[in-house]
Amino acid sequence: MNAENQSRSERLVTAAYVRQGAQGRRAHELRLRALLEQGKCPEDGWDESTIELFLHELAIMDSNNFLGNCGVGEREGRVASGLVARRHYRLIHGIGRSGDISAVQPKAAGSSLLNKLTNSVILDIIKLAGVQTVTSCFVVPMATGMSLTLCFLTLRHKRPKAKYIIWPRIDQKSCFKSMITAGFEPVVIENALEGDELRTDLKEVEAKIKALGAENILCVHSTTSCFAPRVPDRLEELAVICANYDIPHIVNNAYGVQSSKCMHLIQQGARVGRIDAFVQSLDKNFMVPVGGAIIAGFNESFIQEISKMYPGRASASPSLDVLITLLSLGTSGYKKLLKERKEMFSYLSSELKKLADNHNERLLDTPHNPISLAMSLKTLDETSDVAVTQLGSMLFTRQVSGARVVPCGSVQTVNNYTFKGFMSHANDYPCAYLNAASAIGIKKQDVDVFLKRLDKCLKTFRKEAKQEKSINEISDANTATEQLED
Repeated sequence: MNAENQSRSERLVTAAYVRQGAQGRRAHELRLRALLEQGKCPEDGWDESTIELFLHELAIMDSNNFLGNCGVGEREGRVASGLVARRHYRLIHGIGRSGDISAVQPKAAGSSLLNKLTNSVILDIIKLAGVQTVTSCFVVPMATGMSLTLCFLTLRHKRPKAKYIIWPRIDQKSCFKSMITAGFEPVVIENALEGDELRTDLKEVEAKIKALGAENILCVHSTTSCFAPRVPDRLEELAVICANYDIPHIVNNAYGVQSSKCMHLIQQGARVGRIDAFVQSLDKNFMVPVGGAIIAGFNESFIQEISKMYPGRASASPSLDVLITLLSLGTSGYKKLLKERKEMFSYLSSELKKLADNHNERLLDTPHNPISLAMSLKTLDETSDVAVTQLGSMLFTRQVSGARVVPCGSVQTVNNYTFKGFMSHANDYPCAYLNAASAIGIKKQDVDVFLKRLDKCLKTFRKEAKQEKSINEISDANTATEQLED
């Protein structure tokens, strides 16, 4: 309410009461003012009433919400369902323009402001998470795989001769298909086994660059967050190689924002060598619905080139979801979640090791992976080829989601490329294993319930194996008696 309307209100309600109400509103407006002036995530999270007031203020700046608006174009922000309109806080126009996803829309000042503020707040959070020298980022309404594709397509114009992408192997389909979809040929670099860990084979990377010719290589496509026993790529060394050979470097940082180790690797890689862009998922790092990613980098002009490569306007939903979430949490709330995740990783690691010891298995030694853990399943693998995959089914039917059971020797073809030992990131990993991860938002109860159900499933297998052994022993004894009688 402006000063003029406030003055008129005092004719109807006691002036002191009206002024008190105005002061209450002023407290909300001061928060909005700080956000607009600083463009940073507030330290303390906002209450829902402040966030809703803010979103309402943005929405009434869009033409579809103007009183008396007369729209005669093909895109006027019309929505048939009131429920859909309320779901989006009546921010209907989306973000960007036909030529640039980051451009301001004349019809939608509020949605454009939402877009700019979201990108600014996200940039602040990336710095807080450990990549201090990042200069630019933007939210794109596509998940990580398609966002990587957008990066590769942007590089195509810079390196027209290039047709290869150097890719240290990680058995995850979307990052592999992101290169195929962009029209490039992945050059798969098999990982080197060091103890239990699968690590980047730097010698093979450099050998491939020399064999193919640097001018024929679009980029190196590396990975931070991944399933153990694979660990984050050696980003610093890869960044130096890319700088030496003048080859772009794109990092798949899918769920790495929540890990200080992953973010440190990116920061160090950019400090000592070359990293052109790093891509991360919104849902995995900020607990919002699937459908958005962040493309960030150290060269603002290159990040702008990527944003201009996106054809047409885009949905504002991912930007809206992550802005609401970060305003609710504040930096203190997000840092608390990061701290809790680390604590739960330590707890999961120690408890899973105890469980593994009880079942004559072992927790694989993967100290360079800060999020994912792996436990061997050798006893199951020796029992039956089917037993390992059966364990995965048993856990799923017992409502354990996210745990991955990886058998030995699985073969899978993805876009005409055949991967031996698929899901294990190697042709011949020494044992079958089970993955579990400590990701942002995980609670102690989740860990305890998972371990209890896993323990029960493994005991079931041991019991069945013992019964089968007894039956086999009786059968062998009977056979031996029959032979003696004969």
